[in-house]
Amino acid sequence: MNNKKVKELKVSAIENGTVIDHIPAQAMFHVIRILNLEDFENMVMFATNLESKKYGTKGIIKVSNKYFAPEELNKISLVAPHASIIEIRDFQVARKTVVEIPDKINDIVKCFNPNCVTNHEEVRAHFTVTDKEEIRLKCHYCEKITSKNTMEFR
Repeated sequence: MNNKKVKELKVSAIENGTVIDHIPAQAMFHVIRILNLEDFENMVMFATNLESKKYGTKGIIKVSNKYFAPEELNKISLVAPHASIIEIRDFQVARKTVVEIPDKINDIVKCFNPNCVTNHEEVRAHFTVTDKEEIRLKCHYCEKITSKNTMEFR
């Protein structure tokens, strides 16, 4: 019988901050971009293509000394709709939630229609979420549908 040593890679715990878990592996860098984590001054750790029994592969991001605002959580929900948000305080889990796609999206996504008033005037974009599975947003002004494939964040 072959004795294999199993190696376990441990990532440093964070004292205070947020862990975003269960990010689809292919969405990992998109989440980093939409949250502007590449410009964040404190420690940011991430791993991608980790084995996940539930999703096949996943990504995880640990952000030290940062708690995300509701608008940021809405952005995460549109890119990684099954992501878990784990708030850490004094090395302990203070709160754990799963992101939820809201029924309305305001001012975090640009309308797909280049002729929409929101792309030419100083008018905030407002969308109704018409499909939470496929991620489809209907513009309040021009009624065009912005999909996950055409979504651009502000």
